[in-house]
Amino acid sequence: MAGTGRGSSRGSGASATRNTARSGRKPSPAVYRRRRLALLIAALIVIALLVATGFWIASLFGGGSQPAANNDDGGGSVPVVSSPAASPSPTASAACDESKISVTASTDAPAYAAGENPTLILEVANKGDSACEVNVGTDAMEFLVTSGEDRIFSSKDCAVDTSELMRTIEPGESERAQFTWERNRSAPGCKAVNANPQPGTYVLTAKLGPWTSDKIVFDLQ
Repeated sequence: MAGTGRGSSRGSGASATRNTARSGRKPSPAVYRRRRLALLIAALIVIALLVATGFWIASLFGGGSQPAANNDDGGGSVPVVSSPAASPSPTASAACDESKISVTASTDAPAYAAGENPTLILEVANKGDSACEVNVGTDAMEFLVTSGEDRIFSSKDCAVDTSELMRTIEPGESERAQFTWERNRSAPGCKAVNANPQPGTYVLTAKLGPWTSDKIVFDLQ
């Protein structure tokens, strides 16, 4: 009986040793390969998901930019550019039509008593559809008084310190200048003239640059 007990004790000890050796053994290479394959497949799935998400986001941005591309072919931006609000006004963009500038002459009375000096009037008006810049300075204007073929007086003959005066005249507007004539004669170069105008009928013509008024008649008594 004692011998059997010892043998049994040795057998159980050897079995424990073998079990311990099997439990501490490293995994085989096949296990490592399976693990690496599983990790690789998982990584590929993640990459595929990221790529798919990127394409989806890009398609969203592409769809949002499409209307802007259509605008180049006559879409929403064209009406803004060609709208009346964005277009210059006719006054600002149209060129001045000088044929629509008119000059008229007048006096402050049809007749003047002895010793009363006439007021000669020049008016320049814009009858066109666009604004015009006109020189209304003393260097551009002339009041000319005649009697038949006789040149009686010109405001240019003795003018001093003449100057340019540019004014923008809008459509339908006008500028006016006045000159008091002292019932005297004048000659080019401001030469002295001894004779003075006598009572009678006289003709006034107003000039401004290239424009000349119609003749108007007034009387001196």
